[in-house]
Amino acid sequence: MKNAAPVNRIIPFSTVDGPGSRTSIFVQGCNIACAYCHNPETQRMCVHCGDCVPGCPAGALSMVDGRVVWDEALCAWCDSCIRTCSHHASPRVLWMTPEDAMERVSRNIPFIRGVTVSGGECSLYPGFLTGLFTLAKERGLTCLMDSNGTADLARHPALMEVCDGVMLDVKSWDPAVHRALTGADNAAVKKNLAFLSETGKLEELRLVVVDGLVDAEAVIAGAAKTLGPRAAETRLKLITFRPQGVRGRLENHPSPSRETIERLGELARGAGFREIRLI
Repeated sequence: MKNAAPVNRIIPFSTVDGPGSRTSIFVQGCNIACAYCHNPETQRMCVHCGDCVPGCPAGALSMVDGRVVWDEALCAWCDSCIRTCSHHASPRVLWMTPEDAMERVSRNIPFIRGVTVSGGECSLYPGFLTGLFTLAKERGLTCLMDSNGTADLARHPALMEVCDGVMLDVKSWDPAVHRALTGADNAAVKKNLAFLSETGKLEELRLVVVDGLVDAEAVIAGAAKTLGPRAAETRLKLITFRPQGVRGRLENHPSPSRETIERLGELARGAGFREIRLI
């Protein structure tokens, strides 16, 4: 299927994935592995080991020719399969073309303002995004990406033409810290930060605050320097780390205090940001 992407789930109505009520599409697969990922089951593709099949209480999973097959109609969405999976994957994935995804989105019109694609990492599927956003804009919808910024978005001008904005996660500023958190370098993230701001496509800058592990002060200072006067018109969201859904070494890590988040908010204001949200 041309420009198809693996879709993990579709939330028909969301008010936390951009302005207004939106349909949110979460693709499967990511090119990094954040230690604090809140939906780690979207990181990898199913390896068809079959470990999840026996424990499915609804009988929605089966093995066919050595592959796990998911029956969406039978699924009870109990999450037994993703709790069982040791590969940070999910069997509940549908390969969808832009037309397939738009058919799902169209069911929610006129009760939505737009569509947001997240993940996993949505920038891994530029053809899918370009096709979907083209169809969505024909229906008068706004189109947003929620991205980790590790793919060079400047290399996809057709996508940027139909994308209204990117909610960019800047996970750390120091490359060593970023690599320790995600397993990857952050040079492309910094490049995307500048590119999106210069082209008016930076919908929001996001930072998850994790005590002792994320160099939040450096992110705020570095981003403010990169954005320059545009920092004042850039929405900055400071997100409190919470361990719910996290697997691995940070699953019991404490959340930062409200005082810490408020202090970072004041630091951001002093650095030139004016639209700051503390979550």
